[in-house]
Amino acid sequence: MQQRSKARTAICLLAAMLTTTEAVAQSIVGQATVVDGDTLVVQERRIRLWGIDAPEAQQSCQGPDSKFQCGTEATWYLQGLVAGRGPATCVVKTVDRYKRLVAICQIQGRDLGAEMVRAGWALAFVRYSNDYVGDEAEARQARRGMWAGSFEAPWEWRASKRR
Repeated sequence: MQQRSKARTAICLLAAMLTTTEAVAQSIVGQATVVDGDTLVVQERRIRLWGIDAPEAQQSCQGPDSKFQCGTEATWYLQGLVAGRGPATCVVKTVDRYKRLVAICQIQGRDLGAEMVRAGWALAFVRYSNDYVGDEAEARQARRGMWAGSFEAPWEWRASKRR
């Protein structure tokens, strides 16, 4: 009886690994719809952009003269990168704890995550990847996007709202 239970557990683990591996090994191509500054929908699948974190929709930042809705600005910027430019190609890297696909997405050969960070509308999410650290340094030095003023990192802002 115990042998059968162990075998059943091993089969379930193998199935879970294969499902995750299958999801990670795929590319998704299609028209992208923007959800927010770091999330797209492509072929009815919600995709989080790999290696970046953009401000949340309700998040505000301090600009040189006044506060502004940086989450909204980030969303608009990503919409501008996507609108009318053809299909997105997203190469899935992993699946996050919320079961979203996490992928590097490109349109016309441009990495959307790199573009968001370089423009200052997202941060390199170094907890998961160092891919965009150089792009972030460039945006900070040029004072682009959020770097023109002051802001709370999106992961810190979310944590403060949970407390």
